[in-house]
Amino acid sequence: MAQIKGPAIFLAQFMGDEAPFNNLPNITAWAKSLGYIGTQIPAWDARLIDLEKAASSKTYCHDLKGQTNGLEITELASHLMGQLVAVHPAYDDLFDSFAAPEVRGDPKARTAWAVNQMKLAIKATANLGLKTLPSFSGALLWPFMYPWPQRPGGLVEEGFKELAKRWKPLLDYADKFGVDIAYELHPGEDLHDGVTFERFLGATGNHPRVNILYDPSHFILQCLDHVGFIDVYGSRIKAFHVKDAEFRPSAKAGVYGSFSGWQERPGRFRSLGDGQVDFKQVFTRLTAAGYKSWAVLEWECCFKDSAQGAAEGAPFIASHLIDVPTKAFDDFAGAASDASRNRRILGVK
Repeated sequence: MAQIKGPAIFLAQFMGDEAPFNNLPNITAWAKSLGYIGTQIPAWDARLIDLEKAASSKTYCHDLKGQTNGLEITELASHLMGQLVAVHPAYDDLFDSFAAPEVRGDPKARTAWAVNQMKLAIKATANLGLKTLPSFSGALLWPFMYPWPQRPGGLVEEGFKELAKRWKPLLDYADKFGVDIAYELHPGEDLHDGVTFERFLGATGNHPRVNILYDPSHFILQCLDHVGFIDVYGSRIKAFHVKDAEFRPSAKAGVYGSFSGWQERPGRFRSLGDGQVDFKQVFTRLTAAGYKSWAVLEWECCFKDSAQGAAEGAPFIASHLIDVPTKAFDDFAGAASDASRNRRILGVK
């Protein structure tokens, strides 16, 4: 039995208005035919889930599980709601499309709506018998990521203080239901690497429900050590998006991408196996860290079609799952021992 479970698939990028991508029974039948055994459901997509019903009714959640063609629901994803918990005014128009029509154009109403949606997602997660809710942190500081013009003293600290203030009640609410919030560390969010995660963790008083969705593709694009990250933060990793990326240095563009399209950027998301993520080490380090949850394909690629990416993804993930050993490889050479024998070996009388 593999310590890490999988393969599973995140449905957000595959949903559409035509079968088999238009509802939960159809798309899970398609995913099952490709070899997936689990599915991560975007909680904002009404074609897949009625979030209010899932938050209020365990019967509805039981029925929802019956629509997945035997695929296990791995997590609900709440990224779009989490994003709206904290939005800098520069992004108001861009992020309004994530919210319900009735709160668009009203940042305060939109934030309140997002907080309520997160509470519904937390309750729905618990009603489904799940323990982890992936999300985004939102961002107040992202426009000031590069220190020019020079940031005034205390700006960063105040930004994380306010972010923690907004999330602390939600984290406490999640704690009541035994649910971890797994933040995807992602450019565009105030939580986008290890240092920013630590800043937020500290600002929340080291809240036990502050955890990580590990997605190595975002670390490739930031030129961050995506393997070493697991060694440092493994105990906080509660969810895993299996996604590939590449960063190919260019004489014309760097990590900021030059406002170029995805195919022209030095850093690009790729289908599994086509990029630079060291997945053998990723799965090994996660196993060593004791990660026992799901390996979930998130497909994003600027060259390959989604259908091909999904078809290749299931066997790719399956081939990287590690069966935890039941005995040490050198047990055959072992010998019984006791304290007195050990002292003789050491030359101690």
